[in-house]
Amino acid sequence: MNRRTFLSLLGFAAAISLPWQQVLAQTPNPSRKPETDKPFAEHFLALQLSDSDPKRQRLVLSVARNVLKFYDPDKVAIEVVAFGPGVSLLFAESEFRPLVDSLVSQGVRFDVCGNTLDTIERDTGKRPQTNPHAHEVGTGVAQLLTLTESGYTLVRP
Repeated sequence: MNRRTFLSLLGFAAAISLPWQQVLAQTPNPSRKPETDKPFAEHFLALQLSDSDPKRQRLVLSVARNVLKFYDPDKVAIEVVAFGPGVSLLFAESEFRPLVDSLVSQGVRFDVCGNTLDTIERDTGKRPQTNPHAHEVGTGVAQLLTLTESGYTLVRP
């Protein structure tokens, strides 16, 4: 094999392997635990809420409560991400505030979409008061994407 053929084959092999290297670099490592404030968590659950229907909101809270009971609060990290109409769950005057506060005391994290709050403020002239336990994130959907990429399982009750 001459040098030109060898270099051509080498370049071809590099061109083929580059996309696979990029795919493998983006694939989550299942043995790596996601970053969380629960050091003993073995299970990671992201719950999506984009609905203002009280039945749907109660369902999301019920799922979180049932998963905590099943696994033990120290063994599971749960993050509820509310965006769009779902942010009403995390309003300060929400009828579900006692349930949200109870879940927070058991280690569940609640994220509220900052983009949605900005839109409400722009439309109404007033930013809604949220539950002080809710963590405002820039974009709810981006938060879900980040969680799933870091090893969380996404569930949309």
